[in-house]
Amino acid sequence: MSDPTTGLQLGGPAPDFTLRDQFGQDVTLSSFRGRKAVVILFYPNAFTGVCTGEMAGIRDRLAEFMTFDTEVLGISCDPVYSLRAFADAEGLNFPLLSDFWPHGEVARSFEVFDEVRGTARRSSYVVDRDGMLAWAVHNANADGRDLDEHLKQLRALV
Repeated sequence: MSDPTTGLQLGGPAPDFTLRDQFGQDVTLSSFRGRKAVVILFYPNAFTGVCTGEMAGIRDRLAEFMTFDTEVLGISCDPVYSLRAFADAEGLNFPLLSDFWPHGEVARSFEVFDEVRGTARRSSYVVDRDGMLAWAVHNANADGRDLDEHLKQLRALV
């Protein structure tokens, strides 16, 4: 996976970003460097069937992800207020980040912005403690993620 115009590739540096979470707090990817691995879950829309099921699956298995001293970040192009309502409605207890404005800028930097729909694609990245892209998977929007595979990839980092 490589794009000569951006240089995004496994083993290379993850694009840094700062986005607001559902509480309006800034979250910066590089702030975890040297401390934690990060699972980044791009998803198309809050309150939609597959996305709601996936985020609930993460919520239900969050302790398993934390076993690896990992931060879990969900990212969509929804506004902060929608993400707060989504988190409250579904009991989501991990950061949901808004890539609303500039619209899709972070999704574009990870090469997962759908220009036609104006949303992030259903894609995941694992960023190791050194800030490098260790793993990526891209699902069709209708297909939910395999959380067991995500956990397997995190185990491989320890």
